[in-house]
Amino acid sequence: MGVLGAIGRQAYTAAGWLTQPLLPDDLLGTLNPMWSASEPHARVVGLRRETADTTTLLLKPGRARTRHVPGQFVGVGVRLDGVWHWRTYSATSRPADDLLAVTVTAIPGGAVSGELAHRTPVGTVLRLGPPAGEFVLPQPVPEKLLFVTAGSGITPVMGMLRELAATRPDALDGAVLVHCDRTPRDVVFGLELRALAASTGLRLVERHTALEGRLSPDALGDCVPDWAARQAWICGPAGMLDDLTAHWERSGDPDALHVERFVPPAFAGDSAGGTVSFTTSGIAAEAGPGTPLMVAGEAAGAVLPNGCRMGICHTCVGRLRSGAVRDLNTGELYDTPGDTVRTCVSGAAGDVEIEL
Repeated sequence: MGVLGAIGRQAYTAAGWLTQPLLPDDLLGTLNPMWSASEPHARVVGLRRETADTTTLLLKPGRARTRHVPGQFVGVGVRLDGVWHWRTYSATSRPADDLLAVTVTAIPGGAVSGELAHRTPVGTVLRLGPPAGEFVLPQPVPEKLLFVTAGSGITPVMGMLRELAATRPDALDGAVLVHCDRTPRDVVFGLELRALAASTGLRLVERHTALEGRLSPDALGDCVPDWAARQAWICGPAGMLDDLTAHWERSGDPDALHVERFVPPAFAGDSAGGTVSFTTSGIAAEAGPGTPLMVAGEAAGAVLPNGCRMGICHTCVGRLRSGAVRDLNTGELYDTPGDTVRTCVSGAAGDVEIEL
């Protein structure tokens, strides 16, 4: 037993005796956020530069860590100007690794991605959301695998490849990865991918778009003639995903295609807006028409549960206490107290109270 571990356990016991009305976890989280079980944190213990715009952050989670499944994403919170900002990033490490790795590409004009990729030093404490997402391999692993990725779309697939190489290298025999990026130097994990292809049965097809142009369905058929006979996992820019999805619907088996999109669909609906009161935290925020409750709350300083920010993972839900909200994707109105509200895709339809 380590000395720090013993001290931490003793402090936790003492907290139970001495704190009222704070719970032990409240006090421990105040003393050291890494000790909190209710608000998981992680410390940056290493940085690995992948390309000029992409950095892998090696994170040491606190005691509240939940292990991911390869292909899933986690929420990462960074504090900027006193306000917590959240984004989701694919876990690129294996679930059994001591450290959690997330790989961040700086987006032009992206304050959060730029901060994480370029201005987050070792020692920084970040907040973590729970792992989520359905972009994972089934069990048993299919015999004929196809991965099609572009740019940072390689990140969820990298987690899968590392896990297969360590635990099921036979599953890579005959598997194909088609990866697109501008030049060989721009390929995230390029050296590792090439080494993996040289040491396993994985076939790596690199397409350098500065010379060859973006991947089209016809080009995919040229390099993987049996694409329709494979289970496929694809991730990358929206245009490529739209083209390939339509191709599978026309000429393949749509059920064999698994798609991960980093950019949420554009909100199709609108809402009147209003004052949003988060009753647990005591924070009130003004939400304009069409503004998700989560965005309004975070702008006002509320620390809200979150995950995918696309209405998929249901991590962000809170119960409606009063008022009404509108689903910004479907336009459906929710006005019954006790309704479960996804704050990332719901807008205020007048003044509203949410139990968060």
